[in-house]
Amino acid sequence: APAMLITLCYLYLWARWGPRSAALVRSTVRRLHRSRCSFTFCARQPHPEERVCLRIGGKVFCTGEAQFLDDLNRWRGLLVSPSPPPEELLPAEHIAFVTESTAAHTEELQRAPDSAKEIVKWSDFCSPLAYKPGEPFQLIAEASVDNFSSLGIAFLEDRLQMEDGMVPHRIVSVHLEKSALKELAKEAPAGEKSAEMDAVTPAGKSGLERAEEDKSKLGEGREHDGTGGGEHHHLHLSSCHECLQLENSTIESVKFASAENIPELPEDCSSSREEKEEENLQKGVQRINLAGKPPNILIYLGSEAAQGRLEQVKSVLRECIDAESYTLYQLHQEGVLREPWVENSLLLLIATEEPIPEGIHRQFMKFLSRGGKILGLSSSFTFGGVQIKPRNKLRRVVHELVVWKKDSSEVKLNLLVSGCVFEEGLKGDGSRVKVLSRLNNAAKDAVMVHLTHGSSGGEAILAQAHLELDSNSMEVQTEEDFNLLKMSNSRRYEVLREVLTCLGLSCEQRAVPELTPIYLLSPDEEIHLAFLKWLEGNVDAEGLRASSKVSLKFVSSWESKVEVTSSLVPVITETGSFSSEHFSLQTYQQHLQTKKLGKILLFTEVTTTTMNLLDG
Repeated sequence: APAMLITLCYLYLWARWGPRSAALVRSTVRRLHRSRCSFTFCARQPHPEERVCLRIGGKVFCTGEAQFLDDLNRWRGLLVSPSPPPEELLPAEHIAFVTESTAAHTEELQRAPDSAKEIVKWSDFCSPLAYKPGEPFQLIAEASVDNFSSLGIAFLEDRLQMEDGMVPHRIVSVHLEKSALKELAKEAPAGEKSAEMDAVTPAGKSGLERAEEDKSKLGEGREHDGTGGGEHHHLHLSSCHECLQLENSTIESVKFASAENIPELPEDCSSSREEKEEENLQKGVQRINLAGKPPNILIYLGSEAAQGRLEQVKSVLRECIDAESYTLYQLHQEGVLREPWVENSLLLLIATEEPIPEGIHRQFMKFLSRGGKILGLSSSFTFGGVQIKPRNKLRRVVHELVVWKKDSSEVKLNLLVSGCVFEEGLKGDGSRVKVLSRLNNAAKDAVMVHLTHGSSGGEAILAQAHLELDSNSMEVQTEEDFNLLKMSNSRRYEVLREVLTCLGLSCEQRAVPELTPIYLLSPDEEIHLAFLKWLEGNVDAEGLRASSKVSLKFVSSWESKVEVTSSLVPVITETGSFSSEHFSLQTYQQHLQTKKLGKILLFTEVTTTTMNLLDG
């Protein structure tokens, strides 16, 4: 089991800021910025195809389909010649975006910003690339993921300040095509900066000069340690570069000290080791397929709202796949066109006989073209030259069928069939369609086919037999059918695992590891003793720190033999005997660059979820 390390510093930061709007924005952008979706901060009603993530007053933060910007003929560049190559204009892991603003009206000028709010200057958090005069005035800029989030947060909280008193009305991320970047580089003014450029960038510096300056400033961030003149400084992680640097330092230290990567921690650490860590993670964890998609399995049931049907499909999947490696979600019909699921899912399971609407069918095909996998269980979904032909005599009938496995062996079993078969006269590219199963009847009707699509590894297995239903299904009509399905149950699971494996999923069943105690660790003996003294007044006489989900029982050593359960976890305070192949306290200490934060940490090798440890 992967090692779990939780610093009290990180717990505090998450608990304090996790529920807040700033944390929601940062988390959403961090998780989705690599996918082809757009982020919009605006003061208008969102479009129907946009998904609202956050609403503050009259402003919203939403996600939607990617916005492509490939024609910059009407834009004026803000780069100075000689400009860098186009590929260097937008650094890796940076976001390009358009800011729309208008001249401030009288009422807006009179509405002075709250002095208690920290003003964020637009030009301090990004590097301008081009502008388009007019109403609204538009600016293209690029920024790091976190700086982009900071601009959006400041916009939502009315803390964003533009140049020359302009009032921002909309910020939207865009995908800049290579041709557009080349156009920007080509149109760079030779040798001198225009008046417009001086108005856009502070001190007349070019966007690239600003970027370099920002990087050096970030590198020089000092640490808030909560002391100085007796004044208490609150952590203001939503907008402070210095606090972010502290958090990153602690996370970097954790990454160094842990033998394995820790997926729960934010991927906001700028490090040259990032690519190597990602490569090691992909080797060690089977959750990511060759296309690099997250381990999400989506279940589409059409307009069906019956919770029982969803649980039925989820239950059979959990019996087959490695449950520790995948996350199951329902994809609602209204969310197919609105939610950014195409780039963030590994498998789509379609389990409805309803006709697939044209727009939704296009989205499913888009998923396939980008390397997605689809499993159809008695659904009407099909593509290419494969046609579905109704056979009413077979509807809701238990029938014997033959399945050919990857090793060319065959499995015979009885399943409830849908009443449809796949048309034999396959049109189009027949070489890309493979029949996996036929009914054991005179016509040898095809009831399971494998199809590929596109050049990115997209594939689908479509079945007109109910692999998800067993003998207890309400569809079973007779005692004979009940017995036939019961006799075939083990082979049904065998076939379903074969199908899922063919689609790239791991079906190896791993034993759930036993829970382990938590160790209270500190590289600083003085801080460790001070923390133990603080604990004395914050636990009961039995050393218990009670909570609604997980209570912590502080004990001096493991000799106490306190049982570890999902609701009660012992915390060992004497760490002289601590050792782990997954974590080195010495390495952690060497890479920790803070004075106070991260000096107290909790370490456990196996726990149910870190989320419950935060409760209370």
